[in-house]
Amino acid sequence: MRITLFAVGRLKAGPEKELAGRYLERFSKAGPACGLELKRVVEVAESRAGSAETRKREEAAELEKAMPEGAILVLLDERGKALDSESLAARIGEWRDGGKRDLMLAIGGADGLDPALHERADLVLNLGKLTWPHQIVRILIAEQLYRAVTILTGHPYHRA
Repeated sequence: MRITLFAVGRLKAGPEKELAGRYLERFSKAGPACGLELKRVVEVAESRAGSAETRKREEAAELEKAMPEGAILVLLDERGKALDSESLAARIGEWRDGGKRDLMLAIGGADGLDPALHERADLVLNLGKLTWPHQIVRILIAEQLYRAVTILTGHPYHRA
């Protein structure tokens, strides 16, 4: 299954980008052993529209353009469902084993994600009740992708 990470906003050079890159590289190396590959990271600029609703709609249009046809869509949103790492890995494994070819994980802009995306999403996931800066969310989801691979392959990285 090919995985795309979509993010509104670009990571600038620095420790956040380096750490996210490190986990994505680990995922890229370990993922193929269990049928997962990092297809790409798509970064789009934040909309400059005058209202939050218009910004969210414009950013959603960019996501729709980048999303492969038939892809599973997972939104990262503070109002989403909290899963533990084992449950997220299991869900990814189920989608993969069910023949799903593409998965897109989406990090919205400062205003959040368009309600139409919420309706279309296969899963809306939160990373806890705290609000996280988008740069840190990128690191956290990159690490969780790598962790999912280690769980699915029985690697000792993940210790419950």
